[in-house]
Amino acid sequence: MTDAATGNSRAGDRRLARWLWRHYVRRRLPWVAAGMVLMALEGSSMGALSYMIQPMFDDVFSQGRSGALVWVALAIAGLFILRALAGMGHRVIMSAVGERVAAELQTDLLRHLMTLDHGFYHGHSPGNLIERVRGDSRAVIGIFRSVLAALGRDAVALVSLFSVALWIDWAWTLIALVGAPLLILPIALLQRLVRRLSRAAREAAAHSSNRLDEIFHGINTVQLSGTEEREAGRFGDVIDTYVGRQVRAQASSAGIPAMLDIVAAIGFGAVLTYGGMQIIEGDKTVGEFMSFFTAMALVFEPLRRLGAISGTWQTALASLERIYAIFSTRPRVTSPARPTARPPAREDAGVELAGVTFAYDAAPVLQDVSFRAEPGRRTALVGPSGAGKSTVFALLTRLADPQDGRVCVGGRDVRDMDLAALRAMYSVVAQDAALFDETLRDNVLMGRSGVSEAQLREALDAAHVTEFLPMLPNGLDTPVGPRGSALSGGQRQRVAIARALLRDAPILLLDEATSALDAKSEAVVQQALDRLSQGRTTLVIAHRLATVREADKIIVMSGGRVVDEGRHETLLARGGVYADLCRLQFQDHA
Repeated sequence: MTDAATGNSRAGDRRLARWLWRHYVRRRLPWVAAGMVLMALEGSSMGALSYMIQPMFDDVFSQGRSGALVWVALAIAGLFILRALAGMGHRVIMSAVGERVAAELQTDLLRHLMTLDHGFYHGHSPGNLIERVRGDSRAVIGIFRSVLAALGRDAVALVSLFSVALWIDWAWTLIALVGAPLLILPIALLQRLVRRLSRAAREAAAHSSNRLDEIFHGINTVQLSGTEEREAGRFGDVIDTYVGRQVRAQASSAGIPAMLDIVAAIGFGAVLTYGGMQIIEGDKTVGEFMSFFTAMALVFEPLRRLGAISGTWQTALASLERIYAIFSTRPRVTSPARPTARPPAREDAGVELAGVTFAYDAAPVLQDVSFRAEPGRRTALVGPSGAGKSTVFALLTRLADPQDGRVCVGGRDVRDMDLAALRAMYSVVAQDAALFDETLRDNVLMGRSGVSEAQLREALDAAHVTEFLPMLPNGLDTPVGPRGSALSGGQRQRVAIARALLRDAPILLLDEATSALDAKSEAVVQQALDRLSQGRTTLVIAHRLATVREADKIIVMSGGRVVDEGRHETLLARGGVYADLCRLQFQDHA
């Protein structure tokens, strides 16, 4: 590594430390300071204990002074009690601070992630993001449990112990530390290796989380395909990669205290030889040697811990880098500081795309797309997979912004409107209804307050939710399970429709809302959708002819472009992409 790269790495480390201090630690300074004071008390008690060894040997054991026995015994007992209480206190405090910082990091990280646009999620897997929020945030706890503890307790312990050693004999101290300079370069190299290996281990952990998310999300497909062993083997390969990287990182971390032990052995051997000769010649007492020996023996334990925290610090920094990278990603879709356009009234809430071009990372999705959906009318978007239909919905709701062209609601550019006010104009019912592991009531209300029981009951009736409500053990207060797993596909869709009815937005977006349902469920859900779309500007993405043939206008898309538009009969007569789709997909209904 070059000097410039080393300097940049150190500057980056300082930037990460300052960021963590400024945003999460500074306001907890009183608690951190209290913990550091207790650590200092525990650390200084080690020096005091080593000092008490000399009078214990020289005054009590050698000279047999009973008066010295009492005060030495009381002093040593008091030091052990002080050490125990201070150690317990700082461990409780620093663990609490670390847990709270990690919890706040997780919450802030999730809150920031939810501000990022469609493009960001297009390039980041759920497993990777889950590991950032969960695993990387938890890794920061090591700073408080190990790093600060070592700096507060072990640094003070080193000062107090070296003071005792130097006070007894400075020459013995220099001899004991003769090999220390040899450790500077190896420890510096190991620190960089630990940082690199820890970063690789965190990336492997993110990959494993992503594999688990894919397996559990597609568990039906896995079981029906009989590929359980294959998926277990693939996950095992991912775990093996993680374990290998983690073991290498831990082995590198263990190398630092191991080198310290080797240096300690050399130093102790030299002091034992030289000091033993002085005791034989009568220049030193046994009490002095034992006090020095105790101090230096205790020195190497804090040194080993300080060496070990280098690995913990590098691991935490690797996680902080990944967290900081997320926080440094700024949302590309934001609400204007001073909105210049107000959302239109319900009767004027038509939508329009004018010359819209959009791409994900230079991969074109929409190219010069223009069309208009009239207020209060039903407009269908049809076309083969990959035509860009769902991307249109993302642009209308500003989950993403186009690179060129304008997206308008009521004749007003959506980028000029307050973002929350714009999104409040839409109700969305998608193919995969997003339900959460909460009660049915919570999933329908979706955070809405001030909804009366009468309004809730009306929405449930209109969405046909009340038809299956008696079958649930606790009615509306029944938990629906992760992703609504306790409900059938049709029931989940009805819950999503009830949610949309309560939202009562002027524009309705239906993204293949019935494509995954059986005929019976589709008929019930379609009735609810028809009721929901009354009096609203409705845009429908669908493949089934029964859904689109009655639309007031059908927009035909192919290859990211609008290739035709009109009513069902007109487009059939005209031929082209729509007629081909009808023959291929809807021939039973044509």
